[in-house]
Amino acid sequence: ALLFDCDGVIVETEELHRKAYNASFKHFGLVIPGKGKVEWSVEYYDVLANTVGGGKPKMRYHFDNNGWPSFFGGSKVPTTDEEKTKMVDSLQDMKTEFYKDIVESQAQARPGVLRLIDEAIAAPDIAVGICSAATKEGFLKVVNSIVGPDRLSRLDVVMAGDDVTKKKPDPLIYNLAREKVGLPSSKCVVIEDSLVGLRAAMGANMPCVITPCPSSDVPDF
Repeated sequence: ALLFDCDGVIVETEELHRKAYNASFKHFGLVIPGKGKVEWSVEYYDVLANTVGGGKPKMRYHFDNNGWPSFFGGSKVPTTDEEKTKMVDSLQDMKTEFYKDIVESQAQARPGVLRLIDEAIAAPDIAVGICSAATKEGFLKVVNSIVGPDRLSRLDVVMAGDDVTKKKPDPLIYNLAREKVGLPSSKCVVIEDSLVGLRAAMGANMPCVITPCPSSDVPDF
């Protein structure tokens, strides 16, 4: 089986995600008391992408380490887990709306990846899947736009972060994909672009190919 990650592998979307997060932060006027507005730089987002899998965990990681913000520069910051979850959910929902608009105008498939997917689909003895840590709504927007409904209908596995209880670097998504295609780990090859994805593949005992992209230039794989 050939199992593709999506962001950074099929399409270079990491920068698009960053722009969408910052648009969501700006929309809600996020301010961390004593530190100012919340805005993720290219360099910092690269660190996040190689440290934490999934959008909501990224925000929780950032706020846990830098302080929780208030909406519109107010004085009230979330203190209970329920309040924090509500804030992160609101930010993620708005981020997804911005992301869908950005994808329509800016997203493109990485060179050669659609040809590779087509060749794998055409091979009768190879199962093909896409396993992403991204939120399902944004993920489906990308794959329907870039991969296309026809290719998607011929894939053996299509899974997003919402389909599993634990996101990458946990290996759950790849273990479930392996079960769906009915193959041992040694017969599954993962294509990833980040340390988070590599750890997920290694945790599932699967060979992993890292494809170079801007957000994977720095880490020591």
